Amino acid sequence: MKKLCVIVCLSVGLSGTALAKGDADAGKQKSAVCAACHGPDGNSAIPMNPKIAGQHENYLVKQLKEFKLAGQSGGEEGRNNPVMNGMAMPLSEQDMQDLAAYFASQQPKDGTTPESAVEAGAALYRGGNLERGVTACIACHGPRGNGMQLAGFPDISGQHPEYIVAQLKAFQNGERHNDMNAMMRDVAMKLSDEEMQVLADYLAGLH
Repeated sequence: MKKLCVIVCLSVGLSGTALAKGDADAGKQKSAVCAACHGPDGNSAIPMNPKIAGQHENYLVKQLKEFKLAGQSGGEEGRNNPVMNGMAMPLSEQDMQDLAAYFASQQPKDGTTPESAVEAGAALYRGGNLERGVTACIACHGPRGNGMQLAGFPDISGQHPEYIVAQLKAFQNGERHNDMNAMMRDVAMKLSDEEMQVLADYLAGLH
């Protein structure tokens, strides 16, 4: 699976996929409506809402496009979320790029990892579970959880544990299905609730 991830990363990078091009200053002016859930600088104080400060621009644009697509298709396509679907519907391509540029330019606030999750979380994140075919997260998200912008893999470092667990469960039950080649669904299907929690707690303090 690690080799597959590397191949996918290379193929995406070589295909000439363009990074989002936006105006951060314009994005700041358009971001007021986002602040209620994600904070004025993208550092959400609400555990179930993701921190988006410092997130890769192209990933943010992709998610906004897919929220909009879900709104247009009644949730049949894209990434379905009742709140975000409505927020994304009126956004133009330029709006999405501007917002992404603004939040990507913001400094994410560090989180912490509980001592009880350090050893187990590191082992699972770095090595996966060979017996059950669980791919190591490090293969696509990197040693510090910063992801890979060119390949479209998000920065998951310092993220709220509650949000990480919710997304893993959404991938596991098929509620979320906008992952490339079903990679996250494949991983999440093999994780126990305990493993999801220890990974989420570990990621909270990974920088």
